[in-house]
Amino acid sequence: MRIRAITLRILRQFIHDKRTMALMFIAPLLVLSLMSLVFNSDAYKPKIGVTGAAAVFTPALEAQDTSVTSFTTAEQGEAALRGSSIDAFITVEGTAPSLILEGSNPAANRAVMQVMQEAVLQLQPAASVTGLIQPSVSYMYGAEDMTTIDRFGPIMIGVFVFFFVFLIAGVSFLRERTTGTLERLLSTPLKRWEIVLGYVGGFGIFTVVQALLISWFSVQVLGIMMAGSFGYVLLITLLLAITALTLGTLLSAFAGNELQMIQFIPLVIVPQIFLSGLFPLDTMPLWLQRTGLATPIYYGAQALMDIMIRGKGWSSIALDAYVLVGFSLLFMVLNVLALRKHRRM
Repeated sequence: MRIRAITLRILRQFIHDKRTMALMFIAPLLVLSLMSLVFNSDAYKPKIGVTGAAAVFTPALEAQDTSVTSFTTAEQGEAALRGSSIDAFITVEGTAPSLILEGSNPAANRAVMQVMQEAVLQLQPAASVTGLIQPSVSYMYGAEDMTTIDRFGPIMIGVFVFFFVFLIAGVSFLRERTTGTLERLLSTPLKRWEIVLGYVGGFGIFTVVQALLISWFSVQVLGIMMAGSFGYVLLITLLLAITALTLGTLLSAFAGNELQMIQFIPLVIVPQIFLSGLFPLDTMPLWLQRTGLATPIYYGAQALMDIMIRGKGWSSIALDAYVLVGFSLLFMVLNVLALRKHRRM
């Protein structure tokens, strides 16, 4: 009877906690649906540019559903390659074709090499007449021996920074509220925006240390590729951490306990991981691609890949950095508004 009484109490507690019930039963279904969309997406179709005599490859490439773009000059094609608009660029000097791979995505590299091998096989009869030979292969970014950790490392740095800061900040701010510390602060002459900035500043010091530690460990200990400036990596990880901090404190206002805060992870963190670039966004439905543009981790991951793999500078990552700053400011404003319900009238 005593065991039955405990069981019934737990059941009643869960039944009356509508938020926990929803997160327990609906969140897994949403994550599984998202995972199905990601893994059941179409195979990646490479985008290849050609110029001049390299147009001879166009029919054979298009026959394999490859997107082929013709450029007037080699400079235009290389500019598109630097901007990651295409995965590879083919030129022909004399009778020697040259294949330049963008190189930052091993999966795209493999897809390009596969369709090129098939195209060369189809052109073998014509090659005896035109004198075309096997193309030489070079990389604009990355290298032939680029490892999986080099490709996914920058993304995972952003994911881990965001995840741990979000969780720790959310739980810590929730504890401030449940222990009455926040209520006591709200009863003082302090303004709500001062309280928010104070918490962000206090937690922010630790996020700086965490960003420095994770970035240093990833590059110096794990040996993840670093083609750009380490300072820019620190900047982006710091902006990601502040965004996660402000979002975590915001959502903690809607959690009644630590369990509910943790249950936000499937709704807030997991979808961002799927849409961060860890999986090719080009193969996903258009609405899902656009959803990814509304997630902070996406911008952090793209900036980190530009820095660490492509060696790019401020001009390439500025937009991503400004978007992360915008997310942080938005979440701070929402934090100030959320504090209204905690002030005792």
